[in-house]
Amino acid sequence: FFSDKGKAYQIKMYELPEGKRATKGKSIMNFISLEQDEKITSILPMPKETKAMEGLMLVMATKNGTVKKTSAESFKEVRRSGLIAIGLDKGDALISARFARKGDTVFLVTAKGQSIRFAEGDVREMGRQAGGVRGIKIPSSDEVIGADVVEKGSNKELLVLSSLGFGKKTPLKEYKVQGRGGSGIKTSAVTAKTGPVIAGLIVDEHGELIAMSQKSQVIRTDLTEIRSSGRQTQGVRVMRLRDGDKIAACVILEGKAE
Repeated sequence: FFSDKGKAYQIKMYELPEGKRATKGKSIMNFISLEQDEKITSILPMPKETKAMEGLMLVMATKNGTVKKTSAESFKEVRRSGLIAIGLDKGDALISARFARKGDTVFLVTAKGQSIRFAEGDVREMGRQAGGVRGIKIPSSDEVIGADVVEKGSNKELLVLSSLGFGKKTPLKEYKVQGRGGSGIKTSAVTAKTGPVIAGLIVDEHGELIAMSQKSQVIRTDLTEIRSSGRQTQGVRVMRLRDGDKIAACVILEGKAE
């Protein structure tokens, strides 16, 4: 588990109780020692096998556009009270942690619809407590809301989802690989109708999107039902929300729908 404070925590999967769709679940505070105002922003399943860890890197991104790359081996054993995963500047927050390997590319997406794609090799490997380097240059009025990794040779698409229920997919070929630290390019038209972008994820056609709203509304839809369109479009309505509601989070289920 990675928190907005830049810390990493670890528990065994079997320690989490299994629940049904409509059950509330237990607070994460029952399993790890978070500070009062600390929030979990990323969850990753860590491979058990040593061989699976070889060459595996962890790429982290913050809301102010900083990125950092660290060997996944550094997080193989995390004590109950957590470890520092990244040193943060005042006012910054860790928003994403993803696995990457040599030759992969990294995507960053902002709330105002900007994005950048750069090579994993543009970020040098650093120790756990280092602060990282600039991944994208953004104004103070914008922030990074999503980061993902594209496997070498992948032919997937970038899915963006806005807070008021609009979404779209765009082929990765429309995003050239740039040097990190630039302003990036437009990936979505953000308007009062769409609301800000709240998610940017790399997907393929064999999967499903589950989106959840702030008022507990949930939708599950096949990714083939979300239209592919150009970078500068706003997309189509994916989820119809009640007045005053907004999308809070989404997750991708890989594989074909049953």
